Amino acid sequence: MNELVNWINGYIWSPALIYLCLGVGLYFSLRGRFLQVRHVKEMVRLMFDGKSSDSGVSSFQALAMTLAGRVGTGNIAGVATAITFGGPGAVFWMWMMAFLGASSAFVESTLGQIYKEKINGEYRGGPAFYIEKGLGMKRYALVFAIATIFACGVLLPGVQANSIAAGLQNAMGITPEVTAGVLAVILGFIIFGGVKRIASFAEIVVPFMAIGYVLVACAIIVLNIDQLPAVLALIVKSAFGMDAGFGAILGLAIQWGVKRGVYSNEAGQGTGPHASSAAAVSHPAKQGLVQGFSVYVDTLFVCSATAFMLLITGKYNVQGPDGSAMFTGLTGVAAGPGYTQDALESIMPGFGSIFVAVALFFFAFTTIVAYYYIAETNIVYINRKVHRPWLTHVLKVAIVSSTIYGAVKTAEVAWGLGDIGVGLMAWLNITAILLLQKPAFAALRDYEAQKKAGLDPVFDPVKLGIKGADFWVGGKGDEEGKGQPAAPVGRPLPESRG
Repeated sequence: MNELVNWINGYIWSPALIYLCLGVGLYFSLRGRFLQVRHVKEMVRLMFDGKSSDSGVSSFQALAMTLAGRVGTGNIAGVATAITFGGPGAVFWMWMMAFLGASSAFVESTLGQIYKEKINGEYRGGPAFYIEKGLGMKRYALVFAIATIFACGVLLPGVQANSIAAGLQNAMGITPEVTAGVLAVILGFIIFGGVKRIASFAEIVVPFMAIGYVLVACAIIVLNIDQLPAVLALIVKSAFGMDAGFGAILGLAIQWGVKRGVYSNEAGQGTGPHASSAAAVSHPAKQGLVQGFSVYVDTLFVCSATAFMLLITGKYNVQGPDGSAMFTGLTGVAAGPGYTQDALESIMPGFGSIFVAVALFFFAFTTIVAYYYIAETNIVYINRKVHRPWLTHVLKVAIVSSTIYGAVKTAEVAWGLGDIGVGLMAWLNITAILLLQKPAFAALRDYEAQKKAGLDPVFDPVKLGIKGADFWVGGKGDEEGKGQPAAPVGRPLPESRG
């Protein structure tokens, strides 16, 4: 099984996909005049702008739902794996993927908003919707929908569950079988509650878990602040092959940095647009900017926290291409959450290992919930014209089964299956947003022009010549009064907004 999974990944994660992820991120950054830098202040402001409606969630709830998917086992176990097989330099390429990927996240989430629909009283959108409505490629859209249902409903949940089980077993001796049963019960309760319950759950849990984890990491960095300059130098030197110890694996540093970067922050993968499309906003670019910032939260904050903890404490291993040991800081510990647990335990005995296990539980479990919502949205897409309620029931059984299977299966197989799912979605979605980038950047220019004119931007696809954005046409925007009016476009900003 493991050999088959590795063989498939060898084709999916060829150098072509690595260069595609980096290249598209750079291209979008240049075309958007590095919007991820110019609009940082606006990104933060928009996170708390707007309210939920009967059909949609608030910008912050959409951000929390997206972060639930982005912030997962990749932020703890994934960073450890990247360092093991790519050396400390892999961390730099994870940062680079986040910086460039923020522009890709803007494009895909803005497109999700432009081409979203209101189905059964809820806002729904994502790559399948914009591929069909923006590109007119129904078969391509169906392929993406099926691939995403398979990836998020079958392949990816097992990775998260496996890390939860490993973390709890390392810290508290809880067997994987017990963890699997508990996860199945809690997951079933959440996913049977619908999008509103998912949004409410994410809104409470995600900020709590992310802030708590980063604060602990900051405490460790402060306690070892004298080592930080050397760690930063090691990361940068290793990233460009200038370090004597790790220079020989420069190619692997780039490969694993991008690979784990895409897995962690999911920019360009096509997962983010699903949750972002559920937001009730007056202009698609608003949610696009919010989602661009979510990539920063995931990688620059949470992943960096893990990386610094590992490198400062020396609790990591690095393997050469042939499997030989290039650096050994741990013995008898497989690459994964055990690295981070040992790192914290070495500084905070009796607390560190348990803290990581609890953090990992929240990180990974919320990601599984997000996977369900993504897969369900694609089932809704398939069911738009012919109602097949049994598909949703099959999905619920499949994702619970995958979670149970992943919790008790070996980590190597679980991660390999997850990489297949991520790679398939990335190939399909990045190709789509490259072909459909024009409406996203037209929306960005329109948003910037309305802001410059002192207006609260409101979207008018007819004015911009964007076809297929039926939700926004003729004043059919969200019911909170944020749909586009006939003329003029935009509303004066309230005094409090300047």
